[in-house]
Amino acid sequence: MVILQKKVAGLDEDALNRFVLRARKAVGLRGQVNVLVTSSVAVRSLNRQFRSQNKPTDVLSFPFTSPTPESRTRPKLSGEIAISADIALQNSARLGHPPAQEVKILALHGILHLAGFDHERDNGEMARKEATLRRALRLPAALIERAQPARVQAGKKESSKFQRGATRVRATRRMA
Repeated sequence: MVILQKKVAGLDEDALNRFVLRARKAVGLRGQVNVLVTSSVAVRSLNRQFRSQNKPTDVLSFPFTSPTPESRTRPKLSGEIAISADIALQNSARLGHPPAQEVKILALHGILHLAGFDHERDNGEMARKEATLRRALRLPAALIERAQPARVQAGKKESSKFQRGATRVRATRRMA
């Protein structure tokens, strides 16, 4: 299910739903993924509530971790993703691609987190997977790729603002 609380140029719920289905299959994620595209204010609130981080972020992932008896009778839910339309618009303007593509990049990143990838701890595994998938899904530079600096100083990778802030969130309840 896709909910566009905040509209994004060139994107409608059906188009994003189709992309999420393709991305989910490409990642190998079997369960349903719900996506909320909303304001930075709403994402900031979720970030504060679930991560104790009082700041907006581009994407949050909420893996479904608490199966309940009723979850056996409905389609399996892999998790939920919240995307800031405001940050997607800023990123797309800065990087020179359409806002709809930026939302898809963020959705793919969130889906990878739902599948268990963690760019902060996997020695580049998620970055490689994301780069491969974005080419297959015809998207511009992957989220982790563009956050990686081209330079390496003193044998140590520089850390970007994105790399320092985790986007993976474990939550046992669903977004409202």
